[in-house]
Amino acid sequence: MKLFHYDHRDRSPESRRIYAAFEVAYTAVDFGAALCFIVGSVMFFYEAWQVPGTWLFLVGSILFAAKPTLRLVREIKLYRMGDYGDLAQGGQ
Repeated sequence: MKLFHYDHRDRSPESRRIYAAFEVAYTAVDFGAALCFIVGSVMFFYEAWQVPGTWLFLVGSILFAAKPTLRLVREIKLYRMGDYGDLAQGGQ
């Protein structure tokens, strides 16, 4: 069994639930990051709003960095739910 294998999400009802929950979180983080960058970009046009706009860029960057973290956590969780007997046999 390998990490980031598409079939992991369909192994059981629990794995489908976990996969779906992480996809919702991933989409929310992605949307939040995009929103921060859009609003930050508009704020950057006005000198009085440049500091808050810069903070929104930072928050958006942190959210973009959270995306691969969410995927890795999801895959590790799904991996741990798998059949370890297959691992001993080389995943065949």
